[in-house]
Amino acid sequence: MIEQTLAYGAGTVTASLPDRTTVIRGGGGRGTRVEPVADQATAVRAALDAPLGLPKIPDLVPQNGRALIAFDDPTVTSPGPVRRLAIEAALADLASAGVPEKNVTLLCANALHRKFTGEELATVIGDDLVRRFGDRVYCHDAEDADNIVSLGTTESGYDVDIHRLVAESDLTVYVNAACHLGFGGGWKSVAVGLSTWNSIRWTHTPDGMSMSVRNNRMHQVFNEQGAFLEEKLGKRIFKVETILANANTIGHVWAGGVTETRAAAQAVLEQRHPPRRDQKSEPADVVIYGVPAWSPYAIFAGMNPILTLISSAMGYMGGYIEALGKPGCSVIIATPCPEEWDREHHPAYEEVWERVLPETRDPYEITERFGDEFATYGKYIDRYRDGVAFHPVHAILATHPLKRLKHAGRVFVAGAEDPAVPERVGFIPAPTVEDAIVEAEAIHGADCSVVCVESPLG
Repeated sequence: MIEQTLAYGAGTVTASLPDRTTVIRGGGGRGTRVEPVADQATAVRAALDAPLGLPKIPDLVPQNGRALIAFDDPTVTSPGPVRRLAIEAALADLASAGVPEKNVTLLCANALHRKFTGEELATVIGDDLVRRFGDRVYCHDAEDADNIVSLGTTESGYDVDIHRLVAESDLTVYVNAACHLGFGGGWKSVAVGLSTWNSIRWTHTPDGMSMSVRNNRMHQVFNEQGAFLEEKLGKRIFKVETILANANTIGHVWAGGVTETRAAAQAVLEQRHPPRRDQKSEPADVVIYGVPAWSPYAIFAGMNPILTLISSAMGYMGGYIEALGKPGCSVIIATPCPEEWDREHHPAYEEVWERVLPETRDPYEITERFGDEFATYGKYIDRYRDGVAFHPVHAILATHPLKRLKHAGRVFVAGAEDPAVPERVGFIPAPTVEDAIVEAEAIHGADCSVVCVESPLG
């Protein structure tokens, strides 16, 4: 037997796996290693001094002009100083062009995510910037019609809405704090982070979202929206794009045009992340991994069963199902998945759990039947606008990873505290990973192939 430690909520669990199990390393790059830069402030300064595809910041803004500096919200996991360093460096360049700090606004690009408090923003941009900017540092509001400009639709029919300050400022600088696989960065930062559901809906569908490093269809939409935005505004966005070497340290950083910095990051990402399917020549009958009590949507907030079982287990980690498992495979995830709800930050999630999922677990049907309702759900939108709640449509989006069930035959949940919790989403509870393996072997045969992902988020 192979003794394997798996993530399990806030801790770990050790599982005894059959000797025929293939264990692979998940999470971080498996190709070319990204080394940390020697000095992060120096790296950021060097990027701004050698921008790709655009002049330097001082050459892009008139004296006494107005500037917007937008930045990734805290759901982009990057606890290091990159946001603060890039903002301070951009402010120095603006000052050298004769733009006083009072003419600059700092905007957190939180899209349909919740708004973050000043104390929370201070953890990613620093206390000093929050104090200095006061009411000129705040979060985007995707429902604030007075501060949204609708630019029209692209050739393919995609709506492009944008925060008013992007249209009215002489220069917009956007600070990306990390690129997770092919999910973030590029035009997604702007076309989602500073936009509205009217624009975001074109990509945020069960089949629209993708973490693929190569040929990412989602970014094809964003690229079209971004090109349209710059054409309509008659000016370009200045972007800082970052790849981390580790959670706290920059590996690569570029500045300049959005398209150009995205291309530079893409080249590194393709070297760092070889295709997942290359890790195992033959797809397996059984795919096993543990699920930690973590989600980017639970930063400064609590987890809930939708985040644990669907968004994290089937979404952020679910790419392993299709990459490593045969069609109809059995998936075994280890998680206690307690039924706990953070009603301050995720109020709409509980209603989706109680009212929507008992009706259907088909994400396409969920979107068709409930998407518009939650996108316009007044009582929850008020809490998004006036409090720290996620936009209600986000709870619908969190069900999209259930599409993995088109590939997986079944999902076993090992170690659930309450079997009724996984059963709510049609998953099969099992006391332990070993018990789940026995059930899977009864389906696929005693000599079925097994693959275990050692650390999907490591």
